Amino acid sequence: QVQLVESGGGSVQAGGSLRLSCSTSGISSRNYYCVAWFRQAPGTERERVAAIHTRSSDTIYDDSVKGRFTISRDNAKNTIYLQMDKLKPEDTAMYYCAADFCPAVSAVYTRRPGEYDYWGQGTQVTVSP
Repeated sequence: QVQLVESGGGSVQAGGSLRLSCSTSGISSRNYYCVAWFRQAPGTERERVAAIHTRSSDTIYDDSVKGRFTISRDNAKNTIYLQMDKLKPEDTAMYYCAADFCPAVSAVYTRRPGEYDYWGQGTQVTVSP
Protein backbone atom coordinates (compact mmCIF):
# COMPACT_ATOMS: atom_id res chain seq x y z
CA GLN A 1 0.00 0.00 0.00
CA VAL A 2 1.42 3.36 -1.07
CA GLN A 3 1.09 6.23 1.38
CA LEU A 4 2.25 9.80 0.97
CA VAL A 5 2.62 12.48 3.63
CA GLU A 6 3.57 16.04 2.75
CA SER A 7 5.24 18.57 5.03
CA GLY A 8 7.20 21.80 4.83
CA GLY A 9 4.58 24.29 3.74
CA GLY A 10 4.25 27.71 5.31
CA SER A 11 4.18 31.44 4.72
CA VAL A 12 7.06 33.35 3.20
CA GLN A 13 7.66 36.67 1.51
CA ALA A 14 8.26 36.95 -2.20
CA GLY A 15 11.81 35.97 -3.07
CA GLY A 16 12.04 33.50 -0.22
CA SER A 17 12.45 29.74 -0.20
CA LEU A 18 10.69 26.68 1.13
CA ARG A 19 11.41 22.97 0.89
CA LEU A 20 8.49 20.59 0.72
CA SER A 21 8.90 16.95 1.67
CA CYS A 22 6.85 13.97 0.57
CA SER A 23 7.47 11.01 2.84
CA THR A 24 6.55 7.82 1.02
CA SER A 25 5.87 4.25 2.00
CA GLY A 26 5.41 1.42 -0.47
CA ILE A 27 7.73 3.05 -3.01
CA SER A 28 11.44 2.42 -3.46
CA SER A 29 14.05 3.20 -6.09
CA ARG A 30 13.70 -0.40 -7.27
CA ASN A 31 10.13 0.32 -8.22
CA TYR A 32 8.88 2.10 -11.29
CA TYR A 33 6.87 5.03 -9.97
CA CYS A 34 6.19 8.53 -11.09
CA VAL A 35 6.07 10.90 -8.13
CA ALA A 36 4.84 14.41 -8.77
CA TRP A 37 4.10 17.63 -7.01
CA PHE A 38 0.85 19.31 -7.97
CA ARG A 39 -0.65 22.55 -6.76
CA GLN A 40 -4.11 24.01 -6.67
CA ALA A 41 -5.13 27.55 -5.85
CA PRO A 42 -8.78 28.40 -5.04
CA GLY A 43 -10.91 28.47 -8.17
CA THR A 44 -8.26 26.88 -10.37
CA GLU A 45 -7.54 23.42 -11.69
CA ARG A 46 -4.89 21.24 -10.15
CA GLU A 47 -1.66 21.62 -12.11
CA ARG A 48 1.52 19.61 -12.15
CA VAL A 49 4.55 21.51 -10.89
CA ALA A 50 7.24 18.87 -11.23
CA ALA A 51 7.63 15.11 -11.45
CA ILE A 52 10.37 12.54 -11.05
CA HIS A 53 10.71 8.88 -11.98
CA THR A 54 11.94 6.81 -9.04
CA ARG A 55 13.96 4.40 -11.17
CA SER A 56 15.61 6.66 -13.72
CA SER A 57 15.41 10.03 -11.93
CA ASP A 58 14.04 11.63 -15.09
CA THR A 59 12.42 14.93 -14.14
CA ILE A 60 10.01 17.39 -15.70
CA TYR A 61 8.98 20.89 -14.65
CA ASP A 62 6.18 23.22 -15.52
CA ASP A 63 7.45 26.27 -17.41
CA SER A 64 6.29 28.57 -14.62
CA VAL A 65 8.75 27.04 -12.12
CA LYS A 66 11.73 26.12 -14.30
CA GLY A 67 14.91 27.54 -12.85
CA ARG A 68 13.25 28.18 -9.47
CA PHE A 69 12.03 24.77 -8.26
CA THR A 70 13.98 21.53 -7.99
CA ILE A 71 12.51 18.07 -7.44
CA SER A 72 14.77 15.43 -5.96
CA ARG A 73 14.66 12.17 -4.03
CA ASP A 74 16.47 10.66 -1.10
CA ASN A 75 16.24 6.89 -1.49
CA ALA A 76 17.54 6.19 1.99
CA LYS A 77 14.75 8.26 3.50
CA ASN A 78 12.07 7.30 0.93
CA THR A 79 11.37 10.98 0.54
CA ILE A 80 10.76 13.23 -2.45
CA TYR A 81 11.61 16.90 -2.06
CA LEU A 82 10.53 20.06 -3.80
CA GLN A 83 12.99 22.88 -3.23
CA MET A 84 11.26 26.15 -4.05
CA ASP A 85 13.40 29.26 -4.48
CA LYS A 86 12.60 32.79 -5.65
CA LEU A 87 9.00 32.28 -4.63
CA LYS A 88 6.33 34.54 -6.11
CA PRO A 89 2.83 35.41 -4.85
CA GLU A 90 1.40 33.40 -7.76
CA ASP A 91 3.02 30.28 -6.27
CA THR A 92 0.48 30.46 -3.44
CA ALA A 93 -1.53 27.23 -3.43
CA MET A 94 -2.12 23.94 -1.73
CA TYR A 95 0.67 21.60 -2.80
CA TYR A 96 0.05 17.88 -3.17
CA CYS A 97 2.35 14.93 -3.62
CA ALA A 98 1.08 12.17 -5.89
CA ALA A 99 2.39 8.81 -7.09
CA ASP A 100 1.51 6.30 -9.75
CA PHE A 101 3.00 3.06 -11.02
CA CYS A 102 4.98 3.94 -14.16
CA PRO A 103 6.67 0.94 -15.79
CA ALA A 104 7.58 3.17 -18.73
CA VAL A 105 9.95 5.99 -17.79
CA SER A 106 8.42 8.20 -20.48
CA ALA A 107 5.20 8.28 -18.46
CA VAL A 108 6.74 10.83 -16.11
CA TYR A 109 6.40 13.35 -18.93
CA THR A 110 2.79 12.62 -19.79
CA ARG A 111 0.91 11.48 -16.66
CA ARG A 112 -2.06 13.72 -16.00
CA PRO A 113 -3.54 14.46 -12.55
CA GLY A 114 -6.43 12.05 -13.03
CA GLU A 115 -4.03 9.22 -13.76
CA TYR A 116 -2.23 9.37 -10.43
CA ASP A 117 -3.60 6.74 -8.06
CA TYR A 118 -2.09 7.88 -4.78
CA TRP A 119 -2.31 11.32 -3.18
CA GLY A 120 -1.23 12.99 0.01
CA GLN A 121 -3.35 15.40 2.05
CA GLY A 122 -1.55 18.51 0.87
CA THR A 123 0.47 21.29 2.46
CA GLN A 124 -0.32 25.00 2.12
CA VAL A 125 2.19 27.43 0.67
CA THR A 126 1.47 31.15 0.97
CA VAL A 127 3.73 33.78 -0.59
CA SER A 128 3.12 37.41 0.33
CA PRO A 129 4.23 40.35 -1.86
